[in-house]
Amino acid sequence: MTFPRTRLRRLRHHPILREMAGRADLTPADLVAPLFVKAGLDEPVPIPSMPKQFQHTLDSLTRDAGALLESGVRAVILFGIPAVKDPAGMDASAEDGIAQEGLRRLAGEFGPDLLRIADLCLCEYTDHGHCGIIEGERIDNDRTLERYRRIAVAQASSGADMIAPSGMMDGQVGAIREALDEAGFTDIPILAYAAKYASSLYAPFRDAAESTPAFGDRRTYQMDAAAREEALHEVALDIGEGADLIMVKPALPYLDILAAVRARFEVPTAAFQVSGEYAMIKAAAERGWIDERRVALETLTAIRRAGADIILTYFAGEVGRWLHG
Repeated sequence: MTFPRTRLRRLRHHPILREMAGRADLTPADLVAPLFVKAGLDEPVPIPSMPKQFQHTLDSLTRDAGALLESGVRAVILFGIPAVKDPAGMDASAEDGIAQEGLRRLAGEFGPDLLRIADLCLCEYTDHGHCGIIEGERIDNDRTLERYRRIAVAQASSGADMIAPSGMMDGQVGAIREALDEAGFTDIPILAYAAKYASSLYAPFRDAAESTPAFGDRRTYQMDAAAREEALHEVALDIGEGADLIMVKPALPYLDILAAVRARFEVPTAAFQVSGEYAMIKAAAERGWIDERRVALETLTAIRRAGADIILTYFAGEVGRWLHG
């Protein structure tokens, strides 16, 4: 049937009916908040390129996580920044490493009420800023996997409920799954950064994590922006190696990839609305060019509509308060 008998605006007239007829909803329970904890701080340090985000102390990390729970956000992903960095990023797997301390603090304070996801990478911990062990200016994939195995076990031992490897090394999911199983952590799931692109939108994160590469870039292991079938291949490989959930990163510029992944694979799918996506909305809102709340909710709803079951976003706390409140 066509106009005038068919009028789609009939379903949009009443606000309750608009909600009932909606195809994609967004709730605080869908969101994961990224948090940074840095060793050696006396007070939390604001991140200039990411308004309302901080490098946390252990105490402020706990306070922020508590506020997130109050807003209805029930999951966080933790990034650690050590006081001292070295070529192998040893703090990443140390029992007293800053991320492990943060995980223990969150586990002790909130127990099962808060889902604790540990980002597993080396870029925050190495003095060269790359995601693996280097030989000259080359990333040694297989030596890096050995580091990842140790880090995964250290994170699980410290209270991580989920491990999220983000380094884009070949075979990383399989190596981590094997290490976790051998250590008795067979119930700890893996959220694989399966389709992670070499994006210019990570720049504010590199400020926050102090992880800008000392040389070159990450294009030899992260994916090129034009790649499509390669992303689907990466996802298939990670699922085959034992990934329980998979992720597309960044989110908004790669909604086509997210939708394709969701259509092809029957596993829970996440998307990361990254630091640059967050910073652009914040910057435009500060200048009065856009309505921050409406744009944030619109973009996150688009990510849900494209197929994300879970969204990692720096807006999590604010969106939680907007929706939960």
